[in-house]
Amino acid sequence: MKLYLDVSCLNRPFDDQDQSRIRIETAAVTLVCERIDAGQWEQVSSGMAVIEIDAITDADRRNRVRMLLPESKTIMKLNEVTFRRAAELERLGFKPADAVHVAAAEQAKAEVLLSCDDRLCRLAKRRRRDLRIKVANPVDWLKEMEDVDA
Repeated sequence: MKLYLDVSCLNRPFDDQDQSRIRIETAAVTLVCERIDAGQWEQVSSGMAVIEIDAITDADRRNRVRMLLPESKTIMKLNEVTFRRAAELERLGFKPADAVHVAAAEQAKAEVLLSCDDRLCRLAKRRRRDLRIKVANPVDWLKEMEDVDA
């Protein structure tokens, strides 16, 4: 199974862990990463994630988040097809960077795009018929996966 983790997911383990929600999402992201490392799932990403990570001003955090990216061969280069689809998604209400992530995840044929961004997840749920990919919070998605596996 191919998974696309957006930068909100990749950042989650390095966020302030004082809030319960952040700790729970961190645990979910950590579990997803462990299964990726074990070879159970495959992580794909895109140049959009690289751009967003490169914009992190704290060098230590930037380097730690960068380590959660998959191998460079599975980081999709952004192209005209990606940007055309992203433009369609923007017209549906997606923010530009989110639209590129969704378009790239679709193009990479990921089964799910995981995000800790509530706005993105809510909009994707409302627009699910217009998307070629499921977008979900990692906690919710892992619960669904457990129900499927049970």
